[in-house]
Amino acid sequence: MEFVHKPVLLEEVIDGLAIKPDGIYADGTLGGAGHGSRICEKLNAQGRYIGLDQDADAVRTSSERLSRFGGKALVIRSNYADMPQVLKESGIEKADGILLDLGVSSFQLDTAERGFSYRADAPLDMRMDNRQELSAMEVVNQYPESRLFHIIKDYGEDKFAKNIAKHIVAERSKTPILTTKRLAEVVSQAIPMKFRKQGGHPAKRTFQAVRIEVNHELDVLSNSSEDMIDILKPDGRLCIITFHSLEDRIVKQAFRKAENPCICPPGFPVCVCGNVPKGKVVNRKPVLPSEEEMEQNPRSKSAKLRIFRHN
Repeated sequence: MEFVHKPVLLEEVIDGLAIKPDGIYADGTLGGAGHGSRICEKLNAQGRYIGLDQDADAVRTSSERLSRFGGKALVIRSNYADMPQVLKESGIEKADGILLDLGVSSFQLDTAERGFSYRADAPLDMRMDNRQELSAMEVVNQYPESRLFHIIKDYGEDKFAKNIAKHIVAERSKTPILTTKRLAEVVSQAIPMKFRKQGGHPAKRTFQAVRIEVNHELDVLSNSSEDMIDILKPDGRLCIITFHSLEDRIVKQAFRKAENPCICPPGFPVCVCGNVPKGKVVNRKPVLPSEEEMEQNPRSKSAKLRIFRHN
């Protein structure tokens, strides 16, 4: 299956990065190189683009697609959490711009055997990096009920989390839940009939929650946001696209903290904590896709772009 990638908010990202032709740009979520190809087109012979992805399919496909740019494009299989080290090993200390396009890709959703989609019947997997041991199968079949409840409640924001966790544990005690179809059925049965057709597929939130747990998505984002800002050059830009409120909240708080890191009590006449602002939030409200883009690419509907500029 071809790695199809429709880059979300493409022109908005290019504008947000304020690309310098001879600049250095890092992409922590390379995917199908949709954003990466456009960035490379903006660079001259002195410019450099470093694309990271933990997904082997993404790395293979993007390496082919970016080969036309020669030495200006470098593709590395790695999690964006390791970006500072990866850049250092490539002889780069600071970048002019960094892009993170979070969440699951269309290719991952549409490739049934990857086990991300509740619309297909495939082994439970959901690993973005197939080198890691933990998969959705272990989470669903081995986690205690209390932990499943908290994952579905916190990462899926599902009001029926308690009942869903209870149903999963009850069903797996009879026979292991090994496929996406069976998990979707179990989750659907746990939700009252009148709510099943509200807000999309009844298993949507649970699948999101399990995927986030398997790939430690929110932990990686929380732990890496400050690092991304720290490896920007003066006037460098960090662009992050999120797809649900949990991600967006983390990015918004990280940017706010970097802009105003002072921890002095509100009544203090002057700052004495010594924390210095690292830059400014470029857009107070997130950049959203246009009506035209949402019509052409329905998966862009929940996308939000936030931009931070380093001092």
